[in-house]
Amino acid sequence: MSEIRLHDITGNRLYLNAEERAAFLAVARRQGARDRTLCETLHWTGCRASELLEITPARVDLAGGTVAIRSLKKRRDTAGAPRIVYRSVPVPPDYLDTMDTAHGLREAQRSRKRAALPIWPIGRVRLWQIVKRVMVEAGIPDAPHRSPKGLRHGFGINATVNGIPLHMLQKWMGHAQLSTTAIYAEAVGKEEQDIARRMWR
Repeated sequence: MSEIRLHDITGNRLYLNAEERAAFLAVARRQGARDRTLCETLHWTGCRASELLEITPARVDLAGGTVAIRSLKKRRDTAGAPRIVYRSVPVPPDYLDTMDTAHGLREAQRSRKRAALPIWPIGRVRLWQIVKRVMVEAGIPDAPHRSPKGLRHGFGINATVNGIPLHMLQKWMGHAQLSTTAIYAEAVGKEEQDIARRMWR
């Protein structure tokens, strides 16, 4: 049984819906370079907060249009040793342009030392504060989904609504088991209506 849930025990939604994701992105684009790119990265990649803080210039493929994210959930090989797993998530070209302009990625990638430094040298608490501030400004209600994890779940729901195959979403989100990813296929409310509408056409 998957430990991921889309609702808490009292039925509160744990993911941002399409309107909230759009509002979050609009407000994020009005922020300073560091905060804007941090929020956009969470929005476009669906990565965990801790995974975002490890992203370096070397992991952004400007030509290939992807961001390589190290999966931080504990994984073991057949001998029981920890395994390092990276996943490449495709992202929009305009996001990559913003990242390059804001953080000088092309220049940083020419220096082995700079290419290995985190793009956002901050802690998880500061990241959470930035995301919360942007969400408050975006009018997202004070509820369990107003968090970085709400963005991650929103990414999964959005991908499902837009017909992304579960095996591809599994790869992008870094899930070890397809059954974990399948929780996003259980979308409800407006998201479920959007999925059903495709069947009615």
